[in-house]
Amino acid sequence: MRILGLTGSIGMGKSTTAKLFTEAGVPVYDADAAVHKIYEGEAAPAIEAAFPGTTVEGKVDRAKLSAKVVHDPAAIKRLEQIVHPMLGASRQKFLDEAERSGAPVVVMDIPLLFETGGEKRVDAVVVVTTDPTTQRERILARGTMTSQALDAILARQLPDAEKRKRADFVVDTSHGLDPVRARIRDILAEVVKMPQRRT
Repeated sequence: MRILGLTGSIGMGKSTTAKLFTEAGVPVYDADAAVHKIYEGEAAPAIEAAFPGTTVEGKVDRAKLSAKVVHDPAAIKRLEQIVHPMLGASRQKFLDEAERSGAPVVVMDIPLLFETGGEKRVDAVVVVTTDPTTQRERILARGTMTSQALDAILARQLPDAEKRKRADFVVDTSHGLDPVRARIRDILAEVVKMPQRRT
């Protein structure tokens, strides 16, 4: 089984690309969804203990948690120490199930793949990209983020050009869904011929 890492900065079209991999019959592990799940369950008590006032009715309130950790690298580190082992276990469970089901390829959708050294755990990396103007327009159109908040997020992410340089495959989402579907077909044909690279 080959493991593809899927990444890309905010607003690049990564979630849409992940959906199209699913549409193509590939099991996709969504790291963000996995975080949501543990925030609503097993991680909540430990996070409340480390960051009092960040849970509501036994679930982590992401906005409250974000306000407490966003400008504090030490707090982010502490949060990661709580969450990463739980995430690791959920990721392993997904991989074991996919392996048992005989899937030739799986996709790990991990926003901060390079930033967390995740490229060592996959066989090839797919980076989703678009031009900076489209990226900004998409994000600000959601109406959930200010320009300043966006800049803060982008500052924490590896620049797009650097991600593209380190990618095995690049998917450009600037021209609609059909070119993306075609690109996914090419990637799936290609990746099964590649050697396993993960450590």
